[in-house]
Amino acid sequence: MSQTNTSLLEEVVQWSQETCRLQLKSVLPKLTSLHNKSDGWDDHIRVLKIIIDLFLPHIALTDVENECFSKILPKAVTIFDSMRKDILIQVGGLSSQNTELCSLLRNILKSMMQIIDALSTCVRHVGTYDVLDLVAIRTLPTCILKVLRDTFQHCKESEAVYCGRLSLVADLLQGLFKEAYALQKGLLELLDKISLDSAASEEEVNDIVTVIHSLLDISSVICNLDMALHANTWKFLIKQSLKYQTLVEEHLHHGDISSSLCNNLLASFHNAVDLAEQINRAGLQEATQSAEHKLFQKTAKMCRFFANTLVHYIKEFKTFLTKSCRHFHQLYLQIVSKFPPSLCAPTLPPTLYEELNVAALVPMDALLVQLLPLGPFAEVVLQEDSHIPKEHELPQCLLLTNVLSQLPSQPEEEVLQLWHTGSQFSEETPRLPLYQAVFTSFRRCYVERKVPVSLPGVMMKGQAQGQVTLHHHICVQLCASVAVLPTRYFPVLERCLVEAILQADNHTALLATDVWCFTARYGTAELCLHHVLLIAHLVKTCPAECYQSSHLGLLLRRMLFLMTPTHQMELLERFPTSKSENLPVWRHVLLRALSNDARRRVEVDVIALTQKALTDWQSGGYKLGQVDKVNAVLQCLLVVVRGKSPSEASTSKIVTQLWARMSPHQVQIHDVLQCTLQLLLSMTAVLVKSIEPQVILQALVCVEAVVSQKCADQLLLTVLEFLSSLGKVFIPPNSQSEILPRLSSLFGSLLSESSWLLHQHTLEAFAQFAEITNHEEVISQSLCVEETKSKVVNYLSKTVNAHEGAELRLERIKAEKMVLEQHNKRLEARRDVSTQSVDDSEPQPKRARQESHADEEYSRHIQTAQSALKAVHALTDTEALLPPTWLPSRLQELQLLISEITSTISQN
Repeated sequence: MSQTNTSLLEEVVQWSQETCRLQLKSVLPKLTSLHNKSDGWDDHIRVLKIIIDLFLPHIALTDVENECFSKILPKAVTIFDSMRKDILIQVGGLSSQNTELCSLLRNILKSMMQIIDALSTCVRHVGTYDVLDLVAIRTLPTCILKVLRDTFQHCKESEAVYCGRLSLVADLLQGLFKEAYALQKGLLELLDKISLDSAASEEEVNDIVTVIHSLLDISSVICNLDMALHANTWKFLIKQSLKYQTLVEEHLHHGDISSSLCNNLLASFHNAVDLAEQINRAGLQEATQSAEHKLFQKTAKMCRFFANTLVHYIKEFKTFLTKSCRHFHQLYLQIVSKFPPSLCAPTLPPTLYEELNVAALVPMDALLVQLLPLGPFAEVVLQEDSHIPKEHELPQCLLLTNVLSQLPSQPEEEVLQLWHTGSQFSEETPRLPLYQAVFTSFRRCYVERKVPVSLPGVMMKGQAQGQVTLHHHICVQLCASVAVLPTRYFPVLERCLVEAILQADNHTALLATDVWCFTARYGTAELCLHHVLLIAHLVKTCPAECYQSSHLGLLLRRMLFLMTPTHQMELLERFPTSKSENLPVWRHVLLRALSNDARRRVEVDVIALTQKALTDWQSGGYKLGQVDKVNAVLQCLLVVVRGKSPSEASTSKIVTQLWARMSPHQVQIHDVLQCTLQLLLSMTAVLVKSIEPQVILQALVCVEAVVSQKCADQLLLTVLEFLSSLGKVFIPPNSQSEILPRLSSLFGSLLSESSWLLHQHTLEAFAQFAEITNHEEVISQSLCVEETKSKVVNYLSKTVNAHEGAELRLERIKAEKMVLEQHNKRLEARRDVSTQSVDDSEPQPKRARQESHADEEYSRHIQTAQSALKAVHALTDTEALLPPTWLPSRLQELQLLISEITSTISQN
């Protein structure tokens, strides 16, 4: 600095306030020019303090921007930034031995504090005015916010910057932070005094927007420095955004603000969860005055602050936040995933979870209410091809059920249509109807359905809430939603229920069945009839042996209990049991669901149809091609038998007649006869007390034949049902020698079954038999093998051989999920292929049916010939029956015939 300038400064500092006021116009320009031309930091700070301390108090508010702030503050910011950068350059050589460098760095930090102090003086001076205009001080906030950001950034990075030598400057850094903290507090108080009206200029609006965005930038720096400062910064940011909402809403970076709020909320939430886990591990749950617990409470309070702030911000600016909906969706899932019953939730005591619940989970309900009207949010939540991580599958399901519970409070029709109807046009982003999305999401939660996952239930009759399963919780929410659903959305509901019933996952189909039954029961009797007729039609058109038929049959069986007697008779008129084409409908019902008149009609018609089918089969020569028709009526006859019909004598006679036609050799060969056998065993198990011992012996002979070879598990389960029922009857002495050994042999064979499922069912059946039988010798003879005996004893005494830990069980269930999902996909793929083949064109399926018929004809005749030859072979092994003299020549004729057939096939 020149000697002239130095003389001026030395002279000015000697002036009184009055002299400064009188010389303001002539000296201030020289000082501001000198300030901008000064090179050294010390000279700059000296001039800056003279201007601010001596001359600023005498400058009119209308002139302070043009004559002072705009001329000196940008240079002050530049000098401050150069100081910070110089520290970064010099700090590498800092050590306690390098006293010169240590002194230099400390002096730089002191100079930075002086600049901050000068800026604080400016704020205090301007704050003395009652009425403020932003244009009059527009440079001041901008420059201060830049200095604050650099200061906080330097303090935040101090550990890394000073590389373990922080103690040499820690006192000054702490002082620098405090000065900056006070400066920001003063600036925010100053800005709070400013008010803009609707006539504000574009320049003023831009200045406010700049302030808000600068505070957003500062908030990202101070998030881990000081909780109070961070919260206050956000409070002011949101306050200013709302204060000037109509002026700034189109200029704010809403995506950045909402994203920062979400990130801060998640960070504070995860910190609170981590602290809660530390408290739990240290056993400090009861030590509420401990430092750890106080820090946890402060962090949870910050979490609640950011959650409520986010909700408030979305409420005011939701129309500008459509692009942030995916972020909001992820935020919801991430928070819910850390609470029970999520498998990702940490193990914490209820008191800590309660604080976290208030801080984060409760605000999520309010967040959801604000997001429901947003179309992009519905699109994200209801997207068809969802790539939700496994740990978020349950939170997604809970989110959808929460939407169900919140929708009735939405007054706008557009909101209901948005969620309930799904996408309507090709140009829309695809989205599922809400009910379909719930079922789809529930299907994905296979693991949570298997482990003990429970949620708070609804308070009933003044009783405290209990814990309910996931199925119970989702079912209650679905039914509550249906109860208030406007009738115009019932067609969509019905379509979603049908789709859920017809998919492969049994548990999801059961949930849809529960909801459908509630819908029928809650509605009118006519609505129930409408649903039953629809279901009956679907059952009738469904292939008999498929999972869809099983799901629909369960629904029909339950729905019949909800019908009035008049409507049950109407169902009988629409699908009369006297016609064989309606048998697929009635094979699923329970007779006790029907009124007396309907029940009697079903019994009479089914028994008559069965007798006619047997007569036709007999008159046709008991051909295998007619067995399918016999099986169809037997399935309905089984319904009558299980309904404990008063026509037990007629049904017993039919069963006896059929057992007489069952050949063990044919049963081994023909699958269709194994189906007949299964039905006969089920009916015999019910009618066992009225079945003759000779018929029981015939049944056991057939059972021996199928058990000796690999057969379907379902047939073996029916065998066990039959064997268990034999405990109810006393076998006459003259039949015991033939029946009891076979019974013991069958039990012994099935008890050694390697399949754990069949083995478990065998243990149950054997225990039931042993509990009621009079033939105790069967029990001992069935347990000849010591290993089998040990397993039975352990089962009866409820001994647990191995305890499966929670982690092992979880891993096993996850593995099961993969297998089951692949199985369900295969089932549904077959259904889709079958549907496609039928819908593509008419000629192709006709030709396929002809080819299939030819295969069936050849197979049937070959199997008949093979059975006959086996029977002849068995006779030749019998010493009591000598073969006739003509047998060899007839066998040679058969050999020639076989040779001719083979030759014809090769020529074709």
